Amino acid sequence: MKFTAADIARHLGGEVLGDGSVALTGFATADAAGAGDLTFAENDDYFARAEQSAAAAILVSAAFNSTKKVLIRVPDARVGFAKVLPLFFPEPAFAGGVHPSAVVASSASVDPTAHIGPLCVIAEGAEIGPGCVLENSVSVGRDCQLAAEVRLFPHVTIYPRTRIGQRVRIHAGTVVGADGFGYVFDQGRHLKVPQIGIVIIHDDVEIGANVTIDRGALGATVIGKGTKIDNLVQLAHNVTIGEHCILCGQVGIAGSVRVGNYVTMAGQVGLAGHLQIGNQVTIGAQAGVMNNIPDGEKWLGAPAQPDRQMKRTFIALQRLPELSQRVRALEKRVGTEDIPKE
Repeated sequence: MKFTAADIARHLGGEVLGDGSVALTGFATADAAGAGDLTFAENDDYFARAEQSAAAAILVSAAFNSTKKVLIRVPDARVGFAKVLPLFFPEPAFAGGVHPSAVVASSASVDPTAHIGPLCVIAEGAEIGPGCVLENSVSVGRDCQLAAEVRLFPHVTIYPRTRIGQRVRIHAGTVVGADGFGYVFDQGRHLKVPQIGIVIIHDDVEIGANVTIDRGALGATVIGKGTKIDNLVQLAHNVTIGEHCILCGQVGIAGSVRVGNYVTMAGQVGLAGHLQIGNQVTIGAQAGVMNNIPDGEKWLGAPAQPDRQMKRTFIALQRLPELSQRVRALEKRVGTEDIPKE
C-alpha cells in the first residue's frame, strides 16, 4: 500500500519535518531499506545508519534533524513502529463461513461472521463469537465460549468449558484446559485426582505456540487481560496470572500460584507451587523462585533472591578462585597445607 509521510504522521499523532507529500510504500530496517521505504531510529547509531540508507523517510522520537531525509517525529519511535507496521503489512482477511470439511455439532452456536477453517471440530454447546477466526485443524470442546474476534491458529486445542475473551490470539499447537498434574499416593500407586475446573482467558491476551495451560482442579486457571505469553510456557492448575503481564519462553509455573499485575518473567523462570507474586515484579532469566515476592521487587538466581543480594552473591562467586589461591598460599606459609580437613 502507498501512503504519504503526512498520512503516517496523522495516523501516529506526529509531525513531518520535510516534504510531507513524499510517497511511502513499505517499511524496512535501515540496512534493508530501499526507495520508498520508511525506517525508524531510536538512538544516534540507528539514526546515522538510517540517514545513509536508501529509505525515503525516518520515524524518530528524539530531536533529530536531517538535511538528507524526511523525518516523522513521534513521542516514541518504537511505539510508532508497532502502530505503523499494520498499515504496510495488514493481516489477511478471513471471510465468514464454515469450511465443508469442518465438523460443527448441532447444538453449537457459530456467528455468521466467524471463519471456521478446514478440519476444525466444534463440540456440543460451544459458542463462537463474531469475527472469530479458527484456522485449520482447531478443536473447540464442549460448552466453550469464544467472545468476539478470537483468533486460533492451526492445531490449537481448547478443552471443554474454557472461556476466552475478546481479541485473544492463540498460536499453533497450544493446548488450553488439559488435566492438571494432580495425584495422591494410595496403596503403592499414584491415584489421579479428577480435574474438574476450567480455564478463563480475559480480553486481549496473546498466547504463543506450544503453550500448555491446565484447567483448575477445582475452580479456574485464570489469565488476566492484556497478558502476553511466549512460546513453550507451562501454567499448572489453578494458577492466576494478573493483567498486562509478560511471560517469556519456557517459563514454568506450578499449581495455585497467584501472580499480580504488570509482572515480567524472563526466559526459563520456574515458580514453585502456592506462591504469591506481587504487582510490578520482575524476575530474571532462569530464576528458581521458592518464596513469595512483594510488590515492585526484582529477583534473580536459583534459588531466587532480591536482585541486590543476588548480585553480591554472583560477585562473591566470581572471586572464589582467587580466594582459594590466597587460602592455599596462606596455608603453605604457616605449614598447615597437609593437615587433613574435617
